Order: sequence, then structure tokens, then C-alpha cells
Amino acid sequence: MIRIAPSILAADFGMLAKQITEVEEGGADWIHIDVMDGHFVPNITFGPPIVSSIRKYTKLPLDVHLMIENADKFIVPFRTAGADNISVHQESCPDLRRTIRLIKEIGGKAGVVLKPATPVKTLESIIEEIDLVLIMTVEPGFGNQKFIQNTLQKIIEMRRLIELTKKEIFLEVDGGIDRITAIDVINAGADVLVAGTSIFKSDSIKTAISSLRTAAIGKTK
Repeated sequence: MIRIAPSILAADFGMLAKQITEVEEGGADWIHIDVMDGHFVPNITFGPPIVSSIRKYTKLPLDVHLMIENADKFIVPFRTAGADNISVHQESCPDLRRTIRLIKEIGGKAGVVLKPATPVKTLESIIEEIDLVLIMTVEPGFGNQKFIQNTLQKIIEMRRLIELTKKEIFLEVDGGIDRITAIDVINAGADVLVAGTSIFKSDSIKTAISSLRTAAIGKTK
């Protein structure tokens, strides 16, 4: 099953509650929230109070991606605010295994993010403890970037690693996802698509979500 996770980074913040309702009614599965601190990446976005506000308007899982330094310090506040999935960059965690366990201990699903230059092999020793892997197909920090084609091989490699565990581990992809690139990433093994611009900047949110989901029909593997 392909899951669609609209990224609110591309939403109209003046109508955020309305647009969250629209994506939920349009068939979205998760709400993706990119948290940036201006240090780990050169941009600043949301904190726990925004997540708490969003929680009031939807029952969908909140998929929080922490692009921040000292991620461990903020895991509890984001979980308390309503985050269901919390994904971290191993580069910001002194002890990744400890971070993953902390997320799980407080009832969240734990994810690890791979930037375009971060190898799949860095997760080999910990993959069985992870609930989801998020592969970035653009450089983290800003929305509306062009899809990096050579990241497709990384998705293929990660799918193989996940299958070796024989566990349900979501393989999520974020960056430049539209109805064209969605086909490629699904063929490569992704089962969760994060999309911002192609959903929120479209003429119809419902049609955009449907278009991404039907990309699975073109799956060749």
C-alpha cells in the first residue's frame, strides 16, 4: 500500500487548518512536518506549539522530520505535542541507538533520515530497531527543489536491506515528488511519498493526492 504524506512546508500558513482538512478529506494518509532550526539546515520552520496546533485539526498520523541540532533534547516535547512518527538525522545524534529507543519508549515510531550523500550502509547495524527510513531526494532545508536522480539507487539498496529484516519498516521518500517522479521512487521500493509543492500548489489538492497514489499502477517491479 502506498501512503501519501503531504508536507505542510508548502502549505499556505494563513489557511493551514483549512488545508490540513482538505488533504485529509482528499485521501492523505499522514501529515508531514519538517522541523528546521537554522543550524543543522539553513532555514527555520516549526516548533512543538505548531505541532500541537495541527494535532487539533486532524486525526491523521503526524510525521515529524527533525532537521535540528541536539535532536534528543526535543524528542519528548514533539511527542508530547502530538507527533506520531519522529525521524532524526544520525549526524545530529551522538548515540543513534539511544535516540531510537527514546522515541519508542515514549510511544512514537522511530525513523532515521538519510541525506543524499549519506550511505545506506550506515544503517546496517541498527535497521532492525527502526520503524521507518526517510530518504531525502533533495538536500534538506528548503522545499520546491528538483529531484536528484541518482538517489533512486539508494532507495533500491534500502528496500533490499529492509527486506532482509522481514519486518514492517516504512521506506519514505521526500524531495521533488510529483506524479512523474512518484512512479520512479515507487518502482525503486518506496511505500510512503512525501510531497509538498505538487499537492499544495496544485489546482486541486484532492486530484493531486489521487494522482500520486495512482502512480503505483505504473509499478514495474
